[in-house]
Amino acid sequence: MKTALATPSDDDLLRTRDDLSAFFHEAIQLDPARHLVGPELEKFGVTADGKPLGYEIGVARVLDTLVAGYGWEPEYEKPGGPRIALKRRAASVTLEPGGQLELSGAAVADVHAIADEAEEHMREIEPASRELGVRWLGVGFHPFAALSDFSWVPKARYTVMRQYLQTRGSHGLDMMHRTCTVQGNYDFTSERDAMRKVRLGMKLAPLVAATFANSPWLEGKEHGGVSLRAKVWLDVDPDRTGLVPAIWHENAGFDAYIDWALDAPMFLFKRNYEVIANTGQTFRSFMQSGFEGHAATRGDWVLHLNTLFPEVRLKRTIEIRSADSQGRELGNALPAMYAGLYYDAAALEAAEALTESWTYAEVEALRQVVWREGLRAEFKGRKLASHAEAILDIARGGLARRARKNAAGRDETIYLEALCALVARGQTPADALLEKTRGEADLRAAIIRETAI
Repeated sequence: MKTALATPSDDDLLRTRDDLSAFFHEAIQLDPARHLVGPELEKFGVTADGKPLGYEIGVARVLDTLVAGYGWEPEYEKPGGPRIALKRRAASVTLEPGGQLELSGAAVADVHAIADEAEEHMREIEPASRELGVRWLGVGFHPFAALSDFSWVPKARYTVMRQYLQTRGSHGLDMMHRTCTVQGNYDFTSERDAMRKVRLGMKLAPLVAATFANSPWLEGKEHGGVSLRAKVWLDVDPDRTGLVPAIWHENAGFDAYIDWALDAPMFLFKRNYEVIANTGQTFRSFMQSGFEGHAATRGDWVLHLNTLFPEVRLKRTIEIRSADSQGRELGNALPAMYAGLYYDAAALEAAEALTESWTYAEVEALRQVVWREGLRAEFKGRKLASHAEAILDIARGGLARRARKNAAGRDETIYLEALCALVARGQTPADALLEKTRGEADLRAAIIRETAI
């Protein structure tokens, strides 16, 4: 008689390496037709004077209106604690450390559904935003605020991160408070498929950072580059960020990523709603020796994976993390680009062929300069803009072959049209913003006008 396998639980103790790799193997989705796209869209709320929206008198009131009027359910870090997120079916609204509002949309079949959900979200928060006098900005780094202008979202994890990251790099607090991103999450059919997609994403990370560069201001002034967010990520914590060199070998599998994650320092783990900080201990050490009488569990492993910040993150999906947040016109371009590259076999092969000769050293060197030079950066003997055009052309082909159409009969390539037009001119979104706002008598008002979602 065949015994049914028990469903894994977060409380299961980790005993072997297989317990770690099982988390990834369980996520394999064999049927490409069932592969989904999961978006994460962040934005800054600002008042008319450009100040960031506070917690209790700002973003918490926005959350309350979503609960009261639109069927969202509040989530609390512990019973009786402050609300830190909302859930509705498979979607969530969460708060980043500085009060940035993030819509983690439901994983859906196509980018049309992402666009529809994003529009619905903006309609739902509009009444509270109008009442508070708040505009929401799609930009990668807060264009006005100093660190001292922010209040903290009351989440224990953020307190631990705040203390620890200041010991690891000079921009940890900037990352937490003053950056916003748009991300995409994608499925995989096998271990090999997952690692192919992770490696391609790593190779494209600086190109994506440049193509979506959208943060040219620091505290109300131009800082001399196009993506301050990309610069910040160069100096946060070298052990949990970057391009993960171990996975670049074409035969590298889940084990290569697992080894990297095992040797990364932890932030914390949780027991019965209590946050236990164990900053600096590697997960390998935690799994071998425990911490203050606590043994490592599957839930601890999942939490640890979520506190690692490489340019491409492997979880139960593949998460693309290199892009600045965007305004409404380009907000769906990143999810669309990778749907085209990852979910069409010919496109994936073409992108791999185009990037086959790109080495870790070359891509890491490019990563150091794109925050400043954007698509003007030189790479492999020509401007990065030409490589971006080639990649976008491949992505468009993949989307056209997917042939997922909206009610008007248009496929997902519509979400790349504006971005392709920018790249054809050799421009990033930041370049276009600077053109529109330079010389304005009221620069703050102009920035809000041009970046508002």
